[in-house]
Amino acid sequence: MFGVAFGFAGGNVLLSQFVGQRKATRTKTMPYECGKDPVGSARERFSVKFYLIAMIYILFDIELIFLIPWAVVFRSFMSEGPAFANLIYAEMILFIVLLLVGYVYIRKKGMFEWNERARVEAQAEAHALAESEKRRRLKKAATATPARAA
Repeated sequence: MFGVAFGFAGGNVLLSQFVGQRKATRTKTMPYECGKDPVGSARERFSVKFYLIAMIYILFDIELIFLIPWAVVFRSFMSEGPAFANLIYAEMILFIVLLLVGYVYIRKKGMFEWNERARVEAQAEAHALAESEKRRRLKKAATATPARAA
């Protein structure tokens, strides 16, 4: 069965290499950076909001992963007696309440607000990066021109 799966996958890859088009356009060769247009140097700073969203995602993702093993073993905890099961249940409710407190705090801080103002700020940032890159190229061209004339 694995042979059939690998054969099918490999066959599709080889078929796409032989049949597919190979026109390399500027858009196809441009790097993709998480929905942000690659404008300027790769050494430019990103908005802190991108990093915060990534950290929040990781935080909530890891915390939610802890719910799965708890849910799997909770039934076996119930066989230990009602007092122990209630303790384990109360601990998980406390855990979920702490998650909700963190979520409410993040909402109040406006971390999930990607409204028109945020889009305008992102476009302004991209425009500023493009302008700085343009000035850098012009400066580099201006310094290279006198060296050729000499």
